[in-house]
Amino acid sequence: MVSTQSQPSSTASKLMQDRVVLITGASRGIGAATAALLGQHGAAVGVNYYNSETAAQEVVETITASGGRALAVQADVRNVQQVNAMVQQVEEAFGAIDTLVINANAHFPILPFVAYGWEDFEAKLLGELKGAFFPCKAVVPSMIENRRGCIIAVSSGLSRDPGRGFIAHSTAKSGLDAFIKSLALELGSYGIRANVVSPGLTLTEATAQLPQQQKDAAAQSVPLKRNGLPEDVAGAILLLASEQANFITGAYLPVSGGSQML
Repeated sequence: MVSTQSQPSSTASKLMQDRVVLITGASRGIGAATAALLGQHGAAVGVNYYNSETAAQEVVETITASGGRALAVQADVRNVQQVNAMVQQVEEAFGAIDTLVINANAHFPILPFVAYGWEDFEAKLLGELKGAFFPCKAVVPSMIENRRGCIIAVSSGLSRDPGRGFIAHSTAKSGLDAFIKSLALELGSYGIRANVVSPGLTLTEATAQLPQQQKDAAAQSVPLKRNGLPEDVAGAILLLASEQANFITGAYLPVSGGSQML
């Protein structure tokens, strides 16, 4: 089951009451933790997955077990037809989507530039940006119509502080950061906010292959002296998605234990 934080004690404390959220890449890791947390806070949640249906259904069960509403929806976010069908499915179940969390991650090889092939580099860039562009194109029209919306993208500290072997990831996430800033500028007059959360090293399946020595060294290098958890990033997303952040847009919020200070 997906780990969850303490459940809100009353409707008044539910920061996402009556909201409809779509989270891409929500079957595990940061996406799953975010779905569980926003569901606890009253949101109806579309839990997108690519091929991990069982894991996505576990996230749905976690939310519904606590009295929330959730639906697992399959789509490759790089495919515009699948994205449009996914959005239609969520909106038929819950109503217009007012909050989009862009979390699906395009996989990539970790290699130095001299060993990188263009095909792998291109696949990462296009995969990352398609995974943001297509969902936004699908949900923004109704946000404009309702003059209300929130878009949050999960980036990476590597977009600003690159690491060896991560050239494709750093470049793709930098593009994602610029995309979200442009949305914040263009859509603000419609009451739509767009922000970025930027995790540091976070303990998920995506980082499971890293040597423990590297994780320990990373933990000791940050002021808070530990690695990040999916729930840490989920909390930051909840903050930016809630009404408490109504005057925050175009922001880049590091969730890194202090390894990245702006």
